[in-house]
Amino acid sequence: MVGGSGTRDRMVAVSTVYDCADLDSRAAGLTAATSALKSGRLVVLPTDTLYGLAADAFDSSAVSSLLAAKRRGRDMPVPVLVGSWNTIDGLVFSVRPQARELIRAFWPGGLSLVVQQAPSLAWDLGDTRGTVMLRMPLHPVALELLREVGPLAVSSANVSGQPPAKTSAEARDQLGDLVDVYLDGGPAAHAVASTIVDLTSDEPRILREGAVSIAQVAEVLGMSPESLAPTASR
Repeated sequence: MVGGSGTRDRMVAVSTVYDCADLDSRAAGLTAATSALKSGRLVVLPTDTLYGLAADAFDSSAVSSLLAAKRRGRDMPVPVLVGSWNTIDGLVFSVRPQARELIRAFWPGGLSLVVQQAPSLAWDLGDTRGTVMLRMPLHPVALELLREVGPLAVSSANVSGQPPAKTSAEARDQLGDLVDVYLDGGPAAHAVASTIVDLTSDEPRILREGAVSIAQVAEVLGMSPESLAPTASR
């Protein structure tokens, strides 16, 4: 939901798909996506895992539009993608050594970290309870957009309860003209969600195993896979 004249614009807006395999189309798409995001509108982008639905992380109205497009409540806050390692220093309360070890090992890539966010941040990602989930994707289109716009609130490009999109066409089938720009990077290379590691307490724990295995995370942290496994798996 967008306030003011944006509401009228949304009623008549028609989304545009850009083929990122074509260099001219990719450049035009990135320009259009940058403009859309900076204007509080939504973009679908390819990542190294699945297609993502993106909004400016610091635009609370845009994040609300993202949640509405997914038919998702505030009780499921939106993760944030970043374009470089250094970006997280301004987003988190403190970066623990364990976080830096995992970042060095798996970023950019399919590992998401749940950490305590910096209390001064002026964003509203949902009911985060003071935490934020961060990831740096391993995809050239996503990284170029992130470096141009800054941190993006990004969730899987699908309606909640429906299969996540592995192509821009699948995303458009579900989200339609609620999204202004679709960046088509071809089929998702892995089509597997990221692994989520919770670092908000003294003991790291894996909330979801995905693109990075529990064994890989355990090796980097010097822990046993059993101690990291989700509770349901123990």
